[in-house]
Amino acid sequence: MRSQRIIRTRYKGRRKPARSHQPGARLVKTQHKPMNGRMENLPIPQATSPLAAWLYYLERLHAKPIDLGLERVCHVATGLNLLCPATWVITVGGTNGKGTTCRLLEAILLASGMRVGVYSSPHLLRYTERVRIQGGELSEAAHSEAMAVIEAGRGATSLSYFEFGTLAALQLFRQAALDVVILEVGLGGRLDATNIVDADVAVTTSIALDHTDWLGLDRASIAREKAGIFRRGKPAVVGEPNRPATLDAADCGAALYARDRDWWWQDDGQHWRWWDNVHELTALPLPAIPLENAATALAAVARLPFAVPEAAVRQGLREASLPGRFQCIGRAPLIILDVAHNPHAAGYLARRLAALPRTGKVRAVVGMLADKDIPGTLACLRGQVDVWYCASLDGPRAANAAQLAAHLDSDAQRFEDVPSAWHQAIADAAPEDCVLVFGSFHTVAPVLALAERETYCGK
Repeated sequence: MRSQRIIRTRYKGRRKPARSHQPGARLVKTQHKPMNGRMENLPIPQATSPLAAWLYYLERLHAKPIDLGLERVCHVATGLNLLCPATWVITVGGTNGKGTTCRLLEAILLASGMRVGVYSSPHLLRYTERVRIQGGELSEAAHSEAMAVIEAGRGATSLSYFEFGTLAALQLFRQAALDVVILEVGLGGRLDATNIVDADVAVTTSIALDHTDWLGLDRASIAREKAGIFRRGKPAVVGEPNRPATLDAADCGAALYARDRDWWWQDDGQHWRWWDNVHELTALPLPAIPLENAATALAAVARLPFAVPEAAVRQGLREASLPGRFQCIGRAPLIILDVAHNPHAAGYLARRLAALPRTGKVRAVVGMLADKDIPGTLACLRGQVDVWYCASLDGPRAANAAQLAAHLDSDAQRFEDVPSAWHQAIADAAPEDCVLVFGSFHTVAPVLALAERETYCGK
């Protein structure tokens, strides 16, 4: 092994105040006259109010649920001095793999003895999943108190649900005296609320077609939006092997550090290895997350401005996992939960299923949002699934079971909700079968909630 440590020069002292940033133009789709002030007759929660009251308030506060642009959120953050949440900041964007990359970065940095905070979205079961400090969630009361600070400081500026939540997370981080904050981009990058904070290392995990109504209809357009998190003179780590030219960091003066150009990884079977032109890590433990995301996380570690012990890297690889990402919750039958909701993620899921040793049938419970590429996503898994259980989801964006079944074989079963589809799949499954639940966070979440109350140990 040529290197026992991934070493960079450590910066001394706390992080300097945030540097200037350029919010950029707003997306045409979201241009509208901002709603100033509060919605009429909407009661304002207090610092001691339950978190549920705050979430109810946030869902109704702003005119649109998604309103990309940095002007409003940056105005409030500046007034509350929230732009410096920690000594160092890592921002992680990309179509797929953001959550697992963030989780491994968190595990490695915690193992190295640093104080770490993570902001991620969406959540599966609890809103409190979105903010982690020192590896754990905070209390609902802590979230309520942070939201009260944002409410008091926003004045007449209207904020979307995600913008308000992002600011509350930054408030929680600022109070915690953290060494590193890891921010997971919510949507796109350039105009995402997380981008008000300047990243010391920016990461783009992958580029694929998703959220095309917001980010553009081709990979080049999507890559351009995701490259918006890069900063001049700072590392821009790219895990996408087929990166569009629009993901080149040169336009903004960032230091591109790209897969298959500057760093590489290889699966050796029982172990794997990662290397660049300076470091080599061999016989690495196989993690519970996709190797391409693990390799991207290690690339980000290699570009950090401080030393990370190799032992911390290995410990993080052994410990990192994330609910809803090829998560096994039962063995007889095998039960796998995965939030894959686009063709890129579904293709990876299909490859994982194909590699499993099995003798029985694969029974898939699927529910999706109507604005996703339903035919493309389902097509990736048709060759691996024997029996389909199509479930309708709730909400205005939801696809119903009939819409899903229209892209599958005529014998695909239809159910009015996820629990009904789930219980039927379990009832039909033999011990040697595999029950797969996928298609959306909204599909996996109710099954995960049921699994916390029910035990499936075979028949």
